[in-house]
Amino acid sequence: MDKIINSANAPDPVGPYPHARKVGNLLFLSGVGPRKKGSKEIPGVTLDENKKIVAYNIEEQCHAVFQNVKYVLEASGSSWENLIDITVYLTNMKDDFQVFNKIYTTYFPDKATQPCRTTVEVNALPTPIAIELKCIALIY
Repeated sequence: MDKIINSANAPDPVGPYPHARKVGNLLFLSGVGPRKKGSKEIPGVTLDENKKIVAYNIEEQCHAVFQNVKYVLEASGSSWENLIDITVYLTNMKDDFQVFNKIYTTYFPDKATQPCRTTVEVNALPTPIAIELKCIALIY
């Protein structure tokens, strides 16, 4: 069965796509960033008058993006423990990779159940954010 899923708690997508799509027992999440639902606020980001990033706090963004992933998983009938693959997009690998790894291990402390992961650096993301996650989870 193929089903489109959107969360009432996660921020609205910035383009024409759903939060997630269920295909069989797999759940594919669209890219999830740290924005807040119903707001243009991005946790940990300071913008100038031209909406360019002046400063950002990767720790705040990491916690916010993980919360948004949880919202989508919950709306889909899945859970954090069912994540099987994560692609991490960072805009500053040199400065943010170690911080991200530190925070990541607090969300996935058990190495035996950690999802597979790929981390790549990108030049930019669709909104002025420093991190985005693309996830695959099991759903029953």
